[in-house]
Amino acid sequence: MLIQLDACIEFCCAGVMSGPRVVVFPSVAELGSTLAQLVSSRAEKALSMGESFSLGLSGGSLVSILSKELPAVPGLDCSRWLIGFCDERLVPFSDPESTYGLYKNQLFEKINIPEDRILAIDPSLPVQECADDYAGKLSKAFNTEHIPVFDMLLLGMGPDGHTCSLFPDHPLLQESRRTVAPISDSPKPPPQRVTMTLPTVNAARCVVFVSTGGSKAPVLKQLLEGGEGPALPASLVTPRRGELFWLVDEPAAASLSSRVERPGPGAKL
Repeated sequence: MLIQLDACIEFCCAGVMSGPRVVVFPSVAELGSTLAQLVSSRAEKALSMGESFSLGLSGGSLVSILSKELPAVPGLDCSRWLIGFCDERLVPFSDPESTYGLYKNQLFEKINIPEDRILAIDPSLPVQECADDYAGKLSKAFNTEHIPVFDMLLLGMGPDGHTCSLFPDHPLLQESRRTVAPISDSPKPPPQRVTMTLPTVNAARCVVFVSTGGSKAPVLKQLLEGGEGPALPASLVTPRRGELFWLVDEPAAASLSSRVERPGPGAKL
């Protein structure tokens, strides 16, 4: 779906975020608990002002973290949540590469979210049609022909600095008109995917990166403290009017020399 650019000029230029909050945790367990509380608190905030809370999910380690920690949040009510996916592999839902399939088996059955409030791709379609169909689903769910504005997006980052299915040096990094785009030449298998574009990601009210493990330390330093070479995809995530968090564990943060937050046990963001 094409973005109505003229209608988005005021939105995109109205404000600039103050900078990311980099929060370091001793372990993935403590990170996960704080992430679940952050999601819950932003849901409460959104629902206090509107009819729903829109959350975009990513795959990777986030699946296991959220599947363990979200159901443990006391009194969590997901009946008014709207779930989308920041990217998805074009494979059947039964395939272990399917992000929707993983969440369906590990998380959705543990929380009270109506099935019709989970926006999944149609994996039976060719990749271009699949992307267009998913953009249409977002447009209908958000009742807009413009950029859908998610309350929160949860993102991961690969060792090469990619996020969603936006890879280094790929032409999709320059995409400025579509909200959702197809990719048929992903350098990471499977090759065919559907992904949110940077305009959609940067329209969100809150974006949270989760990055764990020592393999992420070099690229995390480059992203947060600068380095030579072209900008990596994850560094292009700069919400126009929203918050940006980096939740990382100690191994991932090992190379950072800039100031970070290290909250105590039970602290809330």
